Amino acid sequence: MRTVDLARTSLRELNAELHRQTEGANETGFVVLNPRGGHAIAVGIDAPVDVQIKGSVGYYCAGMNKKASVTVHGSAGPGVAENMMSGRVVVMGDASQYAGATGRGGLLVIEGNASSRCGISMKGIDIVVRGNIGHMSAFMAQSGNLVVLGDAGDALGDSIYEARLFVRGKVKRLGADCIEKEMRAEHHEALAKLLEAAGIRGVASTEFRRYGSARKLYNFNIDNADAY
Repeated sequence: MRTVDLARTSLRELNAELHRQTEGANETGFVVLNPRGGHAIAVGIDAPVDVQIKGSVGYYCAGMNKKASVTVHGSAGPGVAENMMSGRVVVMGDASQYAGATGRGGLLVIEGNASSRCGISMKGIDIVVRGNIGHMSAFMAQSGNLVVLGDAGDALGDSIYEARLFVRGKVKRLGADCIEKEMRAEHHEALAKLLEAAGIRGVASTEFRRYGSARKLYNFNIDNADAY
């Protein structure tokens, strides 16, 4: 694997090199040293490369990721894996606000806790959080899956569309139009696959509750005005 030390190499140079990678390129792996909380590290990758970032990062790390596997050996600032298209992003520590925002595909795994608005407006991404998530998570989530092994904060799933939320712990309060739903066989199967993909062992799908849309806010209705 190629090693890039951000104490000696500029972030612009690193990202430019990652953007040069294509299918079948010789460089298949990168180790990034001394990220020092830098912003927008490893954004916009469009190749099946493996990037190991040895330390914590600032905002928008691995944003717009496509095909790549990015692992942050530390914590991440706001917007990690924002607008992710495919591939895999793993944060070994905690993640700040709006992790996985507007993500359209791929898998985001957060080994620690996630702050507020985790999965906001998610559009197909799968997010697995081993710890807790903050308030307004999955706000206006359209599709995809949010799996939380810990607790969820206030207003979970507010104004949700068709995303599926699985929470193992407690939910402080559900948001507008979000309700608890039945866990059917297909949900247990899908959840088990997500847990396996995230490398989580010894946790059964039966330990989770599922939440989703009551489908009352798709179109404005004066009878539901208080819920908006």
